[in-house]
Amino acid sequence: MKLWSGRFSKDVDGRVNDFNSSISFDKRLYKQDIEGSIAHSQMLYECGIITDEDRKAIQSGLKSILEDVESGKLDFSSEAEDIHMNIETILTERIGDAGKRLHTARSRNDQVALDIRLYMRSETDDISEELNKLISAIVKIAEKTTDWVMPSYTHLQRAQPVSFAHYIMAYAQMFLRDRQRLADCRKRLNLCPLGAGALATTTYPIDRYMTAQLLGFDGICENSMDAVSDRDFLIEFCSDCAMIMMHLSRFCEEIILWCSSEFRFITLDDAFSTGSSIMPQKKNPDVAELCRGKTGRVYGSLITLLTVMKSLPLAYNKDMQEDKETVFDCCDTVKMCLSVFTPMFETATVNKENLRAAASKGFINATDCADYLVRKGLPFRDAYKAVGRAVMYCEKTGKDLESLTVEEYREFSPLFDSDIYSAINLENCMLNRKAAGGPSPESVKIQIENLKKANELI
Repeated sequence: MKLWSGRFSKDVDGRVNDFNSSISFDKRLYKQDIEGSIAHSQMLYECGIITDEDRKAIQSGLKSILEDVESGKLDFSSEAEDIHMNIETILTERIGDAGKRLHTARSRNDQVALDIRLYMRSETDDISEELNKLISAIVKIAEKTTDWVMPSYTHLQRAQPVSFAHYIMAYAQMFLRDRQRLADCRKRLNLCPLGAGALATTTYPIDRYMTAQLLGFDGICENSMDAVSDRDFLIEFCSDCAMIMMHLSRFCEEIILWCSSEFRFITLDDAFSTGSSIMPQKKNPDVAELCRGKTGRVYGSLITLLTVMKSLPLAYNKDMQEDKETVFDCCDTVKMCLSVFTPMFETATVNKENLRAAASKGFINATDCADYLVRKGLPFRDAYKAVGRAVMYCEKTGKDLESLTVEEYREFSPLFDSDIYSAINLENCMLNRKAAGGPSPESVKIQIENLKKANELI
């Protein structure tokens, strides 16, 4: 019999029961549900609403249920509909009438809002820690490669010389912002909805602030209707996760390109690669490809939540049950991707010689060649045209800027002299870009130290 069956004259149709039940997925909230119920019973006792005998029985019973769930001795029933009613039913079976008093001054509406906030607080911390591990892995590699020259790209065309460290530190900055966004999201979700009841609190003399403090919240949800109907924190969380996956997907795309025969910038460890069922030579970057593909699932979680919530009137509506599977999948997907991407990247071999060889092609020192003429007094636009003609000449003759003679250079501007070779040396081009945020080793080392400090503050 349902705990809410008093008003009904018929049993629920089996099809409705299956359709309505959420225990198949919200059972993962058992720990949060028990934690919240223990705090609720303590508050009820402190406020004189239940006796100390009932409090002790309730808390002892809940702890025994937790032990049995975690040891695998206890299974939940679909007949009890959800995790909240399962635990209350089991508790009442074990301790009698005291178990029936646990639900005094609360509703499943504020109970589920509490459980999901507790769960998301933990998940936010876990994902933030995975990001921290990834940032640390990037920094560790960057510290070793501050003077490893490689080409940067715009439009996937070689652009200017940078270091491998400078390149990957761009991703470290993205993941740092992701951690900052999660920390900001955590502040908004860390408010306690318990005590809001179904939507209008209760006539019992409860202390919502006590419950919030017992559960480690920063405060309470100020409006009881908002407390039970708010899922902004889930939408914000999924939005943050979508950003994480977007950044991870971009990085994966780089990895996939870099380990191809056309680039050979990195070599993935065998433990993080797969082969082909028919082509024996293949070594595929499946981890990176799967992370890239799973990004769509996380985007889907965000869109699902936005769509579920877009037309709901206050306060609680059953539509909101759809938030659980969506956000659970989002959490699982992001954590899984981060936990496998980080070791894949940190065990990869970076091929320094191939980076340098690629940098020597594509005229990525052309801007430095133009800047050389500017320093000689030529207006930049005139210098730009002169170097453009020199590049065209190189393409026709199969040469590069380093192999042109001074005489050939002077065909494009009389300002060229023998010191041009130092100006367009790739290492010098990178070393001389000392502006804050630039690719010089000096600048990148400052970026690394600043990022370390910012990452530690989160």
